[in-house]
Amino acid sequence: MASKAAHKRLTREYKTISENPPPYITAHPSDSNILEWHYIITGPEDTPYHGGQYWGTLIFPPNYPFAPPAIRMHTPSGRFQPSTRLCLSISDFHPRSFNPAWEVSTILIGLLSFMTSEEMTTGSVSSTEAERKYLASRSRWWNSTGGGSHVKNPAQKGNVKAGDGGAKFRAEWPEVDKENWEWMTKNKIDPATGNKIGGASCGPQLGIAGGSGHQTQAVVDAVVQRRDAGTGWLSSNRLLVVGGIIFVYVLIARILSDEDGIS
Repeated sequence: MASKAAHKRLTREYKTISENPPPYITAHPSDSNILEWHYIITGPEDTPYHGGQYWGTLIFPPNYPFAPPAIRMHTPSGRFQPSTRLCLSISDFHPRSFNPAWEVSTILIGLLSFMTSEEMTTGSVSSTEAERKYLASRSRWWNSTGGGSHVKNPAQKGNVKAGDGGAKFRAEWPEVDKENWEWMTKNKIDPATGNKIGGASCGPQLGIAGGSGHQTQAVVDAVVQRRDAGTGWLSSNRLLVVGGIIFVYVLIARILSDEDGIS
């Protein structure tokens, strides 16, 4: 239960962040618990997360702002382990370094800054740019379906989103959830798999980048040339080989003829 100081502080911060939200960030406290905040980070331009919708939670201690919150990002991003506490200077891993002057907006701006870097910490993961872009393209589907689990709605203990069929996200972000379902319908996204209906179902391609037709053809040509290396020269120079054989045959015949004349 929040202390009076924490309740007063978080109420004020909600008003501030609602009226003047930081770029790419929106956040609000849960209706049932002011210590439980939900945020959405929209992937910034010029990053692998562009267009992605990253949902997470801040769980504040009762004595906030004299101690930091636990920070988690639930949406798979290729940057953080889903629903895992993150070790940051602004999180509950480092209570002694937390500055009481820092607010919710400060914490989320710091999280976004760390997300777009490549620095590693507890709870972070290493992924390729292609993998992060792929996850960004599936983030709306993932948030609103619980990763497709809305089909069977299995229970998954200890995880507020995966396996709940998108129920928690829908409860906290009803308008965003509605927009996500409209987006899935418009773009013909299969709610069970997150793949485009009638389209390819595979993830990021390895090796040759997609859309690089000339590069692909060059690699194919190289493979063919290697394959035919043993026979290609013979086929291309057939006449030269035949002419060489005839020349050697005539030369041998003349030598034998000269030897018969001498004898």
